[in-house]
Amino acid sequence: MTSFKRKEHIRHSAKVTRGPRWRALRMQALDRDGWACVQCGTRKRLECDHVLPVRTHPELAYTLSNLQILCGACHTRKTRIEVGHKPLTPKRQQWRDLLRDMQRNPSSIGETSC
Repeated sequence: MTSFKRKEHIRHSAKVTRGPRWRALRMQALDRDGWACVQCGTRKRLECDHVLPVRTHPELAYTLSNLQILCGACHTRKTRIEVGHKPLTPKRQQWRDLLRDMQRNPSSIGETSC
């Protein structure tokens, strides 16, 4: 059943995220959020996310106040919960965060104590 929800999500998003209107709105959201993820602050792999999903709130699809800029990791985390997946356990999330930090700061590898 989860895969059905996921397909439904992709279908709704695809209708909205095409065309010049979306591109202009996305640029406004990027400028407003300072070209950084609003959750973790990174400036890599930025995506424009609907705070309230298009599948449940189609009337807000092109509303700037319903958009936020997230990095790929934060967007994936949010979407997983929206489509019914359980949040990651704290230990699993800590592991993902460590890997992400290591990718961002390769010079700090080996400096952390376990």
